Amino acid sequence: MNLLLDPWLPFERTGGGLEYLSVKSMVSPDVIGLALPRADFQGAAYQFLIGILQTAFAPSDIDQWMEYYENPPSERQLAEAFSSFQPCFELNGPGPCFMQDFDELESEAPASVAGLLIDSPGASTIKNNTDHFVKDGRVETVCPHCAAIALFTMQINAPSGGKGYRTGLRGGGPLTTLLLPSESSSTLWQKLWINVLESGQFNGSNEAELNVFPWMVPTRTSEKGQTTLPNQVHPLHVYWAMPRRFRLNIEPKEAGCDLCGREIGQSVCSIRARNYGNNYDGPWLHPLTPYRRDPKQPQEPPLSIKGQPAGIGYRHWESLVFEDAQQEGNLPALNVTAYVAKVDECEAEGVALPRAARIWAFGYDMDNMKPRGWVGTQLPFLALPERHQERLQGWLRTLVGYAKEVCWQLRRSTKEAWFKRPSEAKGDLEYIDARFWERTEQRFYELLSELGHRLLGDDIKRLPTDLAEVWYQEIRRQAFVIFDDLTLSGPPEALNMKRITKARNAFLGWFDKNKVAKNFRKQGGLDEKLSKGSESNQGG
Repeated sequence: MNLLLDPWLPFERTGGGLEYLSVKSMVSPDVIGLALPRADFQGAAYQFLIGILQTAFAPSDIDQWMEYYENPPSERQLAEAFSSFQPCFELNGPGPCFMQDFDELESEAPASVAGLLIDSPGASTIKNNTDHFVKDGRVETVCPHCAAIALFTMQINAPSGGKGYRTGLRGGGPLTTLLLPSESSSTLWQKLWINVLESGQFNGSNEAELNVFPWMVPTRTSEKGQTTLPNQVHPLHVYWAMPRRFRLNIEPKEAGCDLCGREIGQSVCSIRARNYGNNYDGPWLHPLTPYRRDPKQPQEPPLSIKGQPAGIGYRHWESLVFEDAQQEGNLPALNVTAYVAKVDECEAEGVALPRAARIWAFGYDMDNMKPRGWVGTQLPFLALPERHQERLQGWLRTLVGYAKEVCWQLRRSTKEAWFKRPSEAKGDLEYIDARFWERTEQRFYELLSELGHRLLGDDIKRLPTDLAEVWYQEIRRQAFVIFDDLTLSGPPEALNMKRITKARNAFLGWFDKNKVAKNFRKQGGLDEKLSKGSESNQGG
């Protein structure tokens, strides 16, 4: 089975139809997406196709990128570009096999194919009956198609897995941020090509050419802690990193796949695995992942942003969009920052590339080697010209800073209403925060869009007072809606109304006294407006 030739990926067609096609079909005008059986496979499949395009069909400059964005290549053009890479994408056979160890690992005992799944429980987990996230036995047999994408998914997300089982190049469970066009009618080609960078970003030395695909050469083992550094391999290696050592046992027998449900004449029930594979270390930066560097220790390698227990929302938006290495240490994914430059360059050439897009952020929320859950969301994105970015960043930091302070006080005030001794109260109250962020998210993105439009239309210097007031009142209103719902939802005889009333009044007074809230009113010019409104009401 060859991953560049055979029809192994499920493509979604216009109208909702699903069909397994070869990768060259990504340019078909009636193909609008992928339809993998798992969320982690879906994200990995997009990265697989982006990686192939970046490796075999990268544009030489912005003009070529724009040409193919507006006029996709033909399937024949892609097939010709991919032809020289076909030997690197054999899933099974006598030679090197895709994402598998150069050594056939024949001395290793067969292990369950479920070991390719990040959410599959380990032996000790099963023994201790702590496999709450996934029960053992759910996956015993898979088709080669699902085995291929499971293998790729594990390699690009690999968490720590015990002695000598190396983590992925981006660290265990990294967040991935892909750009998507804002138009609902966009094709799969547009969804992929928007994330492809110019070829000049990945120029490598001749000596490193073979190290684009680590499975094509003897494995760089790490029994003695040897590391694999960025300057030892080709820059494109980041798309194809391989920390784990696996070999698939593909058998010529027909069996139902426990993941996609199909029967295709071959099956995979077991794998062979060995530890001490590529031990990635050093300042790796994957183009599809955001990072954060400690501004106080700039000599230390940056760390990838990971999935969060409470999900990804607007409080994380700045770190995914704006680079700020000096103050906050934020390093957004290169595909995100590069799109802003593409829009500006195209505008200079008289070509309109949409400034509005979406960010698809996804990844595992990991607790060391244990997955707590899968995080996946889409956020609005606005590619503002560089001259406006610093101003918008400052305004958004003000909006989010005020919201964070109110969220913190909401939790504290709720505890004061619930408990006689709130400081001694135990338990996880993060659900209060999650509710607050969820209820205020839509208004934030509405304000983001409006701020962007105003900046593009007029060179305003100050956070607009009308928008600041909308946010100030919305945050305040939602905080009290949540407070009242949480503190008054029990039976009347069980409520301590004296304590609840006291906590609520203190929360009301907090808005007048808190330093962050007062500073927000000052920056937005609200004190003067609220004062005038109060005088007007008194006069009436």
